[in-house]
Amino acid sequence: MSLIDRKLTLNTKHIAKHLPDTPQMGQLLQKEGSVHIFNDEATMEAVTQAILEKGELTGVVRGHERYGLYFSEPVGYRISIDGSRIPLYYAEMKVKGNKYHVIPRTKPS
Repeated sequence: MSLIDRKLTLNTKHIAKHLPDTPQMGQLLQKEGSVHIFNDEATMEAVTQAILEKGELTGVVRGHERYGLYFSEPVGYRISIDGSRIPLYYAEMKVKGNKYHVIPRTKPS
């Protein structure tokens, strides 16, 4: 059973910037100095399903409902412009209206 009681549509414009080795990820890394990316697309899809089934509503931040879940294994990592990597065990689903996207994070927003 899902916490969200409406049909959601994936906001595809955010997918590539949270996947490794995409041009969008590289652009964000150059712009921001760091990026949060999933291990791969399959992990992103599994995380989405897990959040829909077991995630917790963490609140509304900057106009988005936020749902999150901690995982026992890293779902992604934070990479910095200097090449350092930090494993990420938390992921968040941001929902606005009926559109959503997921982001690996260090902790809830």
